[in-house]
Amino acid sequence: MRILRASERTAVPWKNGGGTTSEVAAFPQGAGFDDFGWRISIANIARGGPFSRFPGIDRTLAMLHGRVTLTIEGQGAVPLSPDMPPVSFPGDVATAAELIGGPATDLNVMTRRGAFTARVTRLHANGTITFETDGIATFVFPLAAVTLRGDGADTSFVLGDAIFVEPGESLRLTAFPAVDFYGVTLFSGKKAA
Repeated sequence: MRILRASERTAVPWKNGGGTTSEVAAFPQGAGFDDFGWRISIANIARGGPFSRFPGIDRTLAMLHGRVTLTIEGQGAVPLSPDMPPVSFPGDVATAAELIGGPATDLNVMTRRGAFTARVTRLHANGTITFETDGIATFVFPLAAVTLRGDGADTSFVLGDAIFVEPGESLRLTAFPAVDFYGVTLFSGKKAA
């Protein structure tokens, strides 16, 4: 297990000035927007507006804080909040976000179509939870401040922190208090069910 702290990331302003994004991880390491295979980031949305288009990229968006309505070409209006499941859509279709009630924070997973896929799931830790990866990498994001106990040691997390679970690794943690998590598992090629 490796802890990826939100406080150690650099926030980069969007071109349209509507927010900032912080890269959690990308493959290959150091890849830019034109050549990544997959990319996970957290965005702070200050105001609504159109999304940048990413040809050949599939996206999954999950809300960590706040509420938005996404308008996705071919899917219509899709409400999103931390209590709702993530939404997946092609990165090359017209998409816009409208903020509902103030700024929001989202988890953004992008994969290059045909090369990588992602599974983003919401997990509830009511006591002890086990994280395993059946893909090439798994990242776990708590949805609130939490203390996790594993192997007798306690580690505190804040919103935006992540846990990287190595391929083949199994991680058993106890959460205080019980909170929900998003699990992001990446796959080479076609997505596993």
